[in-house]
Order: sequence, then C-alpha cells, then structure tokens
Amino acid sequence: MTTVDKSENEWRAVLSTEQFRILRQKGTERAGTGEYDKHTAEGVYACAGCGTPLYKSSTKFNSGCGWPAFFDAIPGAVSRHEDRSFGVTRTEITCTACGGHLGHVFKGEGFSTPTNERHCVNSVSLKFNNE
Repeated sequence: MTTVDKSENEWRAVLSTEQFRILRQKGTERAGTGEYDKHTAEGVYACAGCGTPLYKSSTKFNSGCGWPAFFDAIPGAVSRHEDRSFGVTRTEITCTACGGHLGHVFKGEGFSTPTNERHCVNSVSLKFNNE
C-alpha cells in the first residue's frame, strides 16, 4: 500500500476546513449530519484525504448511531490505535495510507454482523465511488 506523507500546510491546501479538522485533528462530525449515514448505493468508500479505498458498500449497515457504520474494512486499509481521550479507552481507526482519522471501532454491541464490530466513521472522512 502506498503511503501518503504531507505536511500540515499541504493537507490544509487540499482539504476543506471540516475535512482537515476531522482527518488531521481527530475531530468528529455531529451525529446524523453526514451525507453517508443513510447512503445505500453500491460502491466503495475511499479516504477523503488520499483516495485509498477503505470500505465496500457490502459491509455497510444501518446501526442507528448517526454515522456511517461498517462491519469490516478492506484488508490492510484501516489501522487501529488505542485512544484514551475523553477519559475512556476506545479503538481509533485511521487510514493506513495517510493516517487520516476515520472514527472508532466498537465490538460486541450485538449487531447481527459477521464480525460483531461497528466501524463508526465520519462521513467527512469518506468519498464514495461507484464500483
């Protein structure tokens, strides 16, 4: 997988203010406001920062959480990191290629998915492409 390495100024030049806040500063969009929360078309969701394919629409499901939810990523596309912000331990997910913040992954919530995981992803972190 190709690694994308840009300076903060280079990222600011190619990302919108909101994309920069979320992808590079680990922000979160408000629940229910993202364009892909209820999106159901078939295709691939790529990183809005670098264009790397991250999720297939076949792994997307309606979790009711207010953000796009996926039960699995394209192998190798998403990295996991321990996140201890806000006084709790969570698992942050980032684009493996550029390090852009995607959201968090949660396990064991009882959704009937093959992995028993919910990748809770900011719509701003994604760009949809038809297959």
